[in-house]
Amino acid sequence: MTSDGSAPATERPWLLDIERELSNAAEVLEGLAPGITLFGSARSTLDDHHYQCAEKLGQCLARAGLPVVTGGGPGIMEAANRGAYEAGGVSVGLNIQLPYDETPNPYLTHQLHFLNFATRKLMLTRYASGFVVFPGGFGTVDELMDLLVAFHTDDALRRPMVLIDGGFWRDLVKWFHDELAARELIDVDRIDFIRVVDDEHAALEVLLGQHQAADLKRQHGD
Repeated sequence: MTSDGSAPATERPWLLDIERELSNAAEVLEGLAPGITLFGSARSTLDDHHYQCAEKLGQCLARAGLPVVTGGGPGIMEAANRGAYEAGGVSVGLNIQLPYDETPNPYLTHQLHFLNFATRKLMLTRYASGFVVFPGGFGTVDELMDLLVAFHTDDALRRPMVLIDGGFWRDLVKWFHDELAARELIDVDRIDFIRVVDDEHAALEVLLGQHQAADLKRQHGD
């Protein structure tokens, strides 16, 4: 026991694991330029439109000199990392150990491993200069809600946020306005920065600005 009656850290191995994860991730991420973090379904496959869009977006972000950061797994994560990796950019994966296998995708220049979901989510957001969220399941929605809560409570954390695929996201964003904001459960200015788009070009305009996105398109013809 310590002087205040609590157990020392050595008797809480999970606490040491969290500290180690945070320290290792911070050391790597602080050595990189602020990047764009992308979220989305791990089930998206190579022939899926969202996979192809994420791959093109990762490629364009890498060409713009921005690190691409994902959870390091398959699906949308793999697609974005693949685009960045094959364009010669910085491609970062923050992989989580799960009861079922989630092997890190092979398109990573920097790879970090986590046991704790909360720690991983913190590091996916802490060093980002913007966020892109593709359609996904509970994990993706959880990550989106975590971001919105963070932005709602601290203006300094707010970054550009893009939701890709209006058919998937617009009803949710409309519900934020029609129910949460209308009932004064949230302030509307806490969600009016969300941009819903349908392709990587529109996403780049939000993340980079119209002029830089247009220059990138002219240079590479994508």
